[in-house]
Amino acid sequence: MLTVHHLNNSRSQRVLWLLEELGVPYEIVRYQRQPNMLAPKELRAIHPLGKSPVITDNGNTVAESGAIVEYIIKTYGNGRLIPADNTPERLRYTYWLHYAEGSAMPPLLLKLIFGLLPKRSPFFMRPFVNAISAKVLATMVTPQLKQHMAFWEGELGKSEWLAGNDFTAADIQMSFPFEAASARGGLDQNYPKAMAWLAKIHARPAYQRALDIGGPYEVGK
Repeated sequence: MLTVHHLNNSRSQRVLWLLEELGVPYEIVRYQRQPNMLAPKELRAIHPLGKSPVITDNGNTVAESGAIVEYIIKTYGNGRLIPADNTPERLRYTYWLHYAEGSAMPPLLLKLIFGLLPKRSPFFMRPFVNAISAKVLATMVTPQLKQHMAFWEGELGKSEWLAGNDFTAADIQMSFPFEAASARGGLDQNYPKAMAWLAKIHARPAYQRALDIGGPYEVGK
């Protein structure tokens, strides 16, 4: 049976949601973040990098969110949650599947890091670190985030879901960047289509079941 190695408050929540959408049986092995928010060393016994998400299934160990989504859809999807081959929707689907981690998450991670740096610096260094962090955020990170969020808003003006008018695994993959942006990146009611999209995914029964199974989930908090 497929096993999800689930780290609390992490991208592996998307894997649970995908499996719930498809109705695929699975088991969970749970891991708790350490006080420094890093994954515990026990995850390195599953994958050398010790990162989440990671799944094991039929002798295969699959890491990285996009690779996991592709594996599950190919192995268990039976054509569900993916557009047909050789269609514009399939091209959009593939784009969002890779864009989520390749382009959307880096500035959100920088936002988190530079927001934490002043708080975690020695007291006498805080004014200096705070000034540098504020400069980086204002000149590099925040403009990038605004550009990405405007892009999301524009794309959601073209269709109901990100890859077209049908809900797909690309929407599941993009949920983490949207949620992180809502928590700490400035995604708010100035982006009504993006906020409506978030409300729609949060209302899905499979999303709610995954929350119940995965436990507390507070991205960016």
